[in-house]
Amino acid sequence: MGVVVEIEDGKRAKASIEALIALTRTDMGRVNELILSKAGSDVEMIPEVANHLISSGGKRLRPMLTLAAAQMFGYRGDGHVKLATSVEFMHTATLLHDDVVDESDLRRGKRTARMIWGNQASVLVGDFLLGQAFRMMVDVGSLEALDVLSSAASVIAEGEVMQLGVAKNLETTEDDYLAVIKAKTAALFSAAAEVGPIIADAGKAERAALRSYGVNLGLAFQLIDDALDYGGDSRNLGKNVGDDFREGKVTLPVILASRRGSAEEREFWKAAIENAEADDASLERARGLMTKHGAIGDTIGRARHFGEIARDALAPLARTPQKDALLDVIDFCISRVN
Repeated sequence: MGVVVEIEDGKRAKASIEALIALTRTDMGRVNELILSKAGSDVEMIPEVANHLISSGGKRLRPMLTLAAAQMFGYRGDGHVKLATSVEFMHTATLLHDDVVDESDLRRGKRTARMIWGNQASVLVGDFLLGQAFRMMVDVGSLEALDVLSSAASVIAEGEVMQLGVAKNLETTEDDYLAVIKAKTAALFSAAAEVGPIIADAGKAERAALRSYGVNLGLAFQLIDDALDYGGDSRNLGKNVGDDFREGKVTLPVILASRRGSAEEREFWKAAIENAEADDASLERARGLMTKHGAIGDTIGRARHFGEIARDALAPLARTPQKDALLDVIDFCISRVN
């Protein structure tokens, strides 16, 4: 049986992505310009819906991964800017679709696009952004990069369907859940990181290192989000605290607390998750049960475990400012719970 040992230190508690932001600032300026250009359309509603989410204050971590990974291997050109923009459009499209599926009313502290323009517009504008993403991938002219990102798009869609299959299902195992978030979240992190060395003509070992880094970073990122839903701040989380609970999502904290609980506690989880009896009082009891059974702490522990795998994936690579910045991202993702 594996044991996760949590190690705290001052350096990691103060983690930030400032180095990554500084290294990619110039290229991100070009990405932002391309985002605004490619989100434009003669169909008036398309830029309105797209810009509502694009301008809502996200950190744009995924495209920065693409830019830094390309820089790391000495890339010279503008293809990485187009690929980074493609990655951000894929992410934005996923958010638009997610909010419809989850019936969410808040995203990054603002009303979701579906609440303003409706579900149909949100889905269709998401489709438009995906189309624009693939046009930019084709413009770059790298079949390998196109293969990685298009495969990620398929895997993300599979993850969405898998999530529907486990929704409100307390029989979901931890392995089932990890499979969902590996597809739904980690696949795009992985692709965003891997296309950097691809476009820079790096070797297979370098590609594999960034691919592993990305997928494990994505798993850690999502698990921390799961923990924050039961104890975070809506201003930092990007949605209402407790939304996952109210929507009946079976995330890892729920899985652990339910399986470790008594028969009476499992009846509570069944009523709250499967029967949609998830009011504010139920949310408080859910938090109490998670504390009682160590579900939040162990979810964070799992996230740290995947973070260390991501760290080890980069270990064989030569030290560069970009590598150091990518390592900082791991610490930043985990430190959001501090």
